[in-house]
Amino acid sequence: MTEDGVAYERRSAAPVIAPVQPRKLAKVPFVELAEGRLQGVVSSGSDPSRVYVSSVTAGDHGLSCNTNNNRPCGGLGGTHPCNHIGALIDAAVAQYGLGRVTRYLKVDVPEGTADVRAGLHPTSAPNRAAEVFSSFLRHLAYLELPPSADPLPELQWFPAAGAVR
Repeated sequence: MTEDGVAYERRSAAPVIAPVQPRKLAKVPFVELAEGRLQGVVSSGSDPSRVYVSSVTAGDHGLSCNTNNNRPCGGLGGTHPCNHIGALIDAAVAQYGLGRVTRYLKVDVPEGTADVRAGLHPTSAPNRAAEVFSSFLRHLAYLELPPSADPLPELQWFPAAGAVR
């Protein structure tokens, strides 16, 4: 244990934060709050080989939704959220909790409701599908690694505590 009682800070592995409530990974296999966006991958309801890469930017609530083949989502009507973005928001609330999602996106949810979409003032956003899908694939690669507490070579650039500079 360290002086403050947090031993994981001295290891290369960190504890996994459990989701606020269970969510369906088949529908939204990847969701994250990163790079100033709520972003993720949403499975197609009609084609099992297709996924949609969706995002909502924090602050201006810019919406973006495209297939993994970089085709625009037919349900996204400019500033009107499509079902994929709705599923992404629902998964984020299940994963991170309503408070964290609304703070990150800078959304004011109307009193007496837990619907993040009701607080959005959406705009159109540039296509971020390549960046988001790349992040998803990077996370998938970690699932293929055998369980280990050993450091990962690609994360070695993080300075170690007490390292000589």
